[in-house]
Amino acid sequence: MNSPYLSFNQFLKATFGERVQKIPLDAGLGCPNRDGSKGRGGCIYCDHRGSGTGAAAQGLSIRAQMERGIKWVAKRYGARLYLPYFQSFSNTYAPISVLEKLYCEALDFAGIVGIAIATRPDCVTGDVLEMIGKVTNGRMVWMEYGLQSASNETLERINRGHTVEDFIQCVNMTREAGFLICAHVIFGLPGQGKEEMLDTVRLLADLGVQGIKFHNLYMLKSTKLFQMYKKRPFPLLKQGEYAELVAKAIKILPKDTVIQRLTGDPPPHAGQARPLWSHDKHRTVKLIREELART
Repeated sequence: MNSPYLSFNQFLKATFGERVQKIPLDAGLGCPNRDGSKGRGGCIYCDHRGSGTGAAAQGLSIRAQMERGIKWVAKRYGARLYLPYFQSFSNTYAPISVLEKLYCEALDFAGIVGIAIATRPDCVTGDVLEMIGKVTNGRMVWMEYGLQSASNETLERINRGHTVEDFIQCVNMTREAGFLICAHVIFGLPGQGKEEMLDTVRLLADLGVQGIKFHNLYMLKSTKLFQMYKKRPFPLLKQGEYAELVAKAIKILPKDTVIQRLTGDPPPHAGQARPLWSHDKHRTVKLIREELART
């Protein structure tokens, strides 16, 4: 089936000539919005486990995670090329010497075409980017930055701990380093109007980021957001509304923007995350494709 947008798989295959499979990694790093450097408790939608595999808590080293991941994707997909993906929490939030060791461990395998590093825009320095350039030695680098919203009012409301200006500064610095940039955005945050959501995407288009990940807001029972919702419910996006918004957003972006994700996935420990349609990823993607075909 022809995709109405440039997917990450398509981008990687066009770049390297064959399938490239991401290997998600958990380095066991923290977040300045949890340990008191920027704030306590983290973003209101994030629970104590954060995102990712939880492999670090199981005592698995980056090397062990890579070995396990490569074995699985080689068997499942027949993949021979791999992209280590530092996913959990803020993966530039540690001393440079620690980060360098972690990245080098992930890169030290046959078939590695580059690296993807998810982090916060206020956790990146020129020295860190310089080190990443050195250890990757010309291979592909995707820096993934959580923006969530282009409204400072919304960022303050969700206790994000950084500003839109922090994000813009980080994007400019990363562009100068020659790396690819993927921005994370969330649709449906409390107090967020539909035009604000689309304004976030307009900013990303203006900045020329190369990739984007769309996430629908979902609430885990263990989060501050869910407790707030119980006390004073706010409107939640319906599945069709979300699909329509993502389709409009994709139309705003340049056609060569890599759409790395269309919707979020509640983690396995989430139980019945609200809204319940968050668990039906297949239908959400189908609705987005239908909206794109219609518009």
